[in-house]
Amino acid sequence: MDPALFALFLDAAATFAFVPGPSIVYLIGRTLAGGKRAGLAAMAGVHAGGYVHVIAATAGLTALFELVPWAFAALKLAGAGYVIWLGLRLLIWPESLTGGPGQKLSFWQSFLTEVLNPTTALFFLAFLPQFASPEAALPLPLQLLILGVATNLLFSLADLPYVLAAGSLREKIAQTRLAQRIQRAGGAILVGLGLHLAFSRSSP
Repeated sequence: MDPALFALFLDAAATFAFVPGPSIVYLIGRTLAGGKRAGLAAMAGVHAGGYVHVIAATAGLTALFELVPWAFAALKLAGAGYVIWLGLRLLIWPESLTGGPGQKLSFWQSFLTEVLNPTTALFFLAFLPQFASPEAALPLPLQLLILGVATNLLFSLADLPYVLAAGSLREKIAQTRLAQRIQRAGGAILVGLGLHLAFSRSSP
């Protein structure tokens, strides 16, 4: 791969990664609701779900969204609805202060949330080809895969400080009267994020 082009890619990917977005808001909500371990598990789930989109972009599967717009809208609403449902559960039935949502459950819920996010799919489809070159020694699909993995790692690296900070905040107030309110605040964050995703104007 062209070293100069790859350096430009790293600069662009880092810019996207370290600007707070919906993924960071989601992870803060999960961490406030379940604690640091649940937040780290959620981050791992989002990271794993990102690879589904990387593979899809490498194979060109996400281009189907441009050919079938209703599929994009359906997946977008499904993902937003799932995030809202997770938030409502925390608002109506706050988790136990000693445990919160289990790490395994937090991982799989977050994995599914990321897989159901068509905006991530379109981001990889639009972003990765800008930094791949047909003239390079590596085959084009392998270039896209390398760029996708690097992008996903950068996004997870950017998420980590927010999860740790939210986890530390929750630990400090875990034994106070504010604990349950913080859990409900995490649920409210997820509901608000889901509504934002559902009514955002993003499209293929």
